[in-house]
Amino acid sequence: MDFRLTDEQEMLASEVAKLLAATCTGADLRRLLESGEAIDRGRWGQILVMGLPGVMGPEEAGGAGLGAVEMALIATACGYAALPEPLVEHAGVAVPMLAAAGADLEKALFGSRIAVGHPVNPLVADADSAAALLLAVGDDVHLVQRAQVTLTRHDSIDPFRRLFAIDWSPTPGTRIGGAALWAQALDHGALFAAAQLLGLAQRAVDMSVVYTKDRVQFGKPIGSFQAVKHHLANAQVKIEFARPVILAAAASPGSVRVSHAKLAATAAADAATHAAVQVHGAMGFSWEGDLQFLLKRSLALGQAWGTPAFHRARVAGHILSAPLGADRTFDAPASEEGRREAA
Repeated sequence: MDFRLTDEQEMLASEVAKLLAATCTGADLRRLLESGEAIDRGRWGQILVMGLPGVMGPEEAGGAGLGAVEMALIATACGYAALPEPLVEHAGVAVPMLAAAGADLEKALFGSRIAVGHPVNPLVADADSAAALLLAVGDDVHLVQRAQVTLTRHDSIDPFRRLFAIDWSPTPGTRIGGAALWAQALDHGALFAAAQLLGLAQRAVDMSVVYTKDRVQFGKPIGSFQAVKHHLANAQVKIEFARPVILAAAASPGSVRVSHAKLAATAAADAATHAAVQVHGAMGFSWEGDLQFLLKRSLALGQAWGTPAFHRARVAGHILSAPLGADRTFDAPASEEGRREAA
């Protein structure tokens, strides 16, 4: 599989990264926390101007008509910046669900956020800032307006990932689809959570590299010490192993590939954030430092859209369900013709 990105994909990733670097600094995150607001309206307005909520929306409905690879690149940039607004789940999960159900996309593409209450997640993230919610009754998917539900907030380790229990009553008029929509949502949610984890892992390593050049101990920058280099090198190796796994899952979707991506990205983010805390020392635990935002987001996303145990079970179920072989274990084309095309 060719993992090289096109010029257009690289430009999209670069422009999103530039926007978030300018509008989602540590100071911006602290201001949002102090305000008590769910979103920064100025930043969300710029996100709308770029058309990011409609990245995966069909062109005939006014969306960009792009795919999972482009959305994964956007999600990686969002993870790198620790973006608090729920762009990824709205654009990468809710909009494709609505499109697949044939629902009206106009409001969702141009500003009205949709929260997703997938059965795999015990609580619904960012429901308080949503105009509507996608909720489950058994295998059925219901689109419910925010005014029709009662929210009860629950604590989250990530202060920007606002979690809610939902009290509501379904009606025949709110049902828009069935189990296939939830299956699609799970794969999209887990894949783009993995992409965010990849981004925040890279940010943790990058922050640590800068810190090790400035922090002097025993008359030398601590980055010159082998023990410090090894911590960060090991984390970077996990990041580089996770990156192609995520791109493979985005380019050729499938539940097993998605689970592999989520596991690899969770491991990379865990290694990177823990190494960063060790490298920063006491500053790694400081409220005044920005590393805390990455560590908390990593812990939250690692459990969202399927825990590691859930995804290990999906991978194990695939591997152990039949004899091992290149046509199954690595999800390669089974036919000789398919193998020649892949080569």
